[in-house]
This record gives sequence, C-alpha cells and structure tokens, in this order.
Amino acid sequence: MRSIRAIASVRRLYANAITLNTKTFGYCCSRTRPTVLSRPSVNATVVGSHCLYNYLSSRYYSSRQDNLREKAIEMEGMEHRIINANGINMHVAEKGKGPVILFLHGFPELWYSWRHQITAFASLGYRAVAPDLRGYGDTDAPDVASGYTCLNVVGDLIALLDVVAPDQDKVFVVGHDWGALIAWWLCLFRPDRVKALVNMSVVFSPRNPKRKPIETLRAFSGDDYYICRFQEPGVIEAEFGEVGFERVLKGFLTYRNPGPLLLPKGKYFGQSDTPISLPSWLSEQDFKYYVSQYDKKGFTGGLNYYRNINLNWELTAPWTGSQVQVPVKFIVGDQDLTYNAPGTKDYIHKGGFKRDVPYLEEVVVMEGAAHFIHEEKPDEINKLIYDFFQKF
Repeated sequence: MRSIRAIASVRRLYANAITLNTKTFGYCCSRTRPTVLSRPSVNATVVGSHCLYNYLSSRYYSSRQDNLREKAIEMEGMEHRIINANGINMHVAEKGKGPVILFLHGFPELWYSWRHQITAFASLGYRAVAPDLRGYGDTDAPDVASGYTCLNVVGDLIALLDVVAPDQDKVFVVGHDWGALIAWWLCLFRPDRVKALVNMSVVFSPRNPKRKPIETLRAFSGDDYYICRFQEPGVIEAEFGEVGFERVLKGFLTYRNPGPLLLPKGKYFGQSDTPISLPSWLSEQDFKYYVSQYDKKGFTGGLNYYRNINLNWELTAPWTGSQVQVPVKFIVGDQDLTYNAPGTKDYIHKGGFKRDVPYLEEVVVMEGAAHFIHEEKPDEINKLIYDFFQKF
C-alpha cells in the first residue's frame, strides 16, 4: 500500500495540470484480461553493491558546483548493486519502496537515462529498478555476438526480477528504443510477469515470416543505413574509434532529423571539425558520465543487439502471429526517426497496432519531441506513465 506521504507528494507534484503538447489516441479495451501462468524459479543472486553518489560528488564537483550539488542530492539514497542473473553480473540502480517499475534503456544509453524517472517514481510510492542491460555500463558483456539475442536478454530480466521483486508476481515495465523492443519480447514470452507496459519510441513489429529484417532494411534504406552499417563485427567500432567516442555519443544523443539515420564511412554527424552542441536537456556532467562508461567498455555490447536482428527473426518463428497480451500505453515524439519510418504512422493509426496489441489503451504523439523523449521531456513523460500505472 502506498503511503499517505506518497499520495500527498503526487498531489503537490501535479496540483497544476501539465498542459501536454500532444495528440492522444485512445482505445476502448473491453476484452477479458489474459490468464496468469505459473511462475518458475530462476537462479539469481546479489553479489555486490556500490553508490553513484560518491562518483557524482567527487569526479566533477570542481565545476558547476550548484548543478552538481543538486545532482548529488538527487542521486543520494539510490542503491547500486551487482546481481548475478542468467550467468552474468548485472549492474542495477534502485530507489524507493512499493510496486516495482522495471526501466529498460536503449542505445547508446545506460541505466542513467532513467535518472529523472527513478527519482520521481521513488517519491511517488514505487520501487524504480533500472539495470544496465547486457553489454552496457557495469553489466557483463559476453564476448560472442550471438550471446545478445532476445532470448538471452529476456532471460536476464526474468532472473533479475526474481531477485529484485521476489514477492511480486507481476511488475510494471517501461521501455525506450532497444529497451522497448526487449519489453515487447518480454510481454510476448512471459506475459505472466508484466502488470502493464509503457513503451516509447519503438512500436511493436509483428514478425513477417517471408522477409528477413536486415535484407528488408537494406533494400529500403541502403547500405549506409545505420543498422546495416552495424552488422559487421569490428568494422564500425574501428571507425568510431577514429572519430572519437565523445563525438559519436554526441552525434547520436543530439540527433533530431526525422529522416533515416545514415552513416556513410568517414561522415558521422557532419564534418569532423564542426562542433556538436549538447541540447538543453543533457548537461555537460550528464554527458561526461556517458562518455566515462563508453570509454571503459566501448560500443560492441550495444552493437551486438543489432547484429542479432536476423537471428532473433529465426528464434521467434514460434511466435509468428502472436499478440501482446498485456495492457499498453505507447508514447512517441513526432520528430522521432522511428515514428517517421516508412509505414509506421499507418500501422499505429490505422488499426494494425491495435490488432497486434489488443490491450493497447492509448497512443500519445508528443509534438516537437524527438527520439530521447524521456530525457527531453521528463516531467510530461513521468505524468503520462504515472497516470497509466495508477489504473492497476
């Protein structure tokens, strides 16, 4: 049961309604909810913990002290631990008490992408849990590219949930980018573990048994399309190394072109001598944390998810034609390259999405927002998530 303090907190937080610059598409869901399956036992253990508060307080405190003091206070009370799950060690950030919300990040991000949501939902009576996914940050990165399939990653999450939410049969899930894809798979494979889902940016993609994804993307967008460029192990990593991880990260995190992302060799996000400015929603200190993690680990772990797209297509053959049988809210920015991909708008707004996700309750298109919507507009996103989860 949520505390009176948490209820008072949300009343204060949303006393003045936020005017969202959005288009909302609602759906009436009158179907009977799916039957809950039995919950198996998965071997997972806690093996260590640490605190990011010390990192933020010491590493960059010499510059912009007021900004950093606020960040350090925000991060204080956040627990960081390493959990052994599905044969790997996973770094997890957690804060709060109550029903668990599992936050799943995308590329090229980290648990840190959810910093605004972790703090907000901990104050609202939830337990926010945000892992570094397999291959990212302080989580193990298996050497073999084929170790990053949808089955591997969903297996990680099931084992993780058995540690962080042992007394909760179902949890809330929030995903963005690759985290959204993983959340769709989690709901397909294990709907018995998901209470409700808020997904952002990447819409559900039903399996087409007649066409392999990479060949289809190459035919539509060409060899320079970023997903196609990521396929050959080691090649794009070497090119990123020449350009510099800092510029590569800045290029991805500031990308706002609704068109397809093309990465011709030697031409990444403009000329190499052209500076890239950070957006207002990403501070220099936030960006330095990203850089510090990617300097340590590189991009290979995250890129390996893309290298398994065709293998995932093969592995998910048994789920051809399957529906996502959990309650869903979907949020996307109208400037997001995913929303503007060929066929996506028609799929979302002309019945295809609702056919494949029958418990889809609402689609929110945020005007003027781009891909990293949960960082760009955290207050609005938090309210949209909170309003949906309060129904359950």
